[in-house]
Amino acid sequence: MSQITLEQRYEISSLYKLGKTQDYIANSIGVHKSTISRELKRNADKRSGDYRAKLAERKCRERH
Repeated sequence: MSQITLEQRYEISSLYKLGKTQDYIANSIGVHKSTISRELKRNADKRSGDYRAKLAERKCRERH
């Protein structure tokens, strides 16, 4: 299983802020759309719903 890189997380964050679909984001970084769905569900800020790359990276590291 490969993990999403910090660089990919920054790309996800940028595209998500622009309102791009999960499908579009997945195609842009070369992963399946379910990967983006899981990434956003697991690593977005629980209160605001915002997705920030550094927060996502920290949450991922804490789980592993």
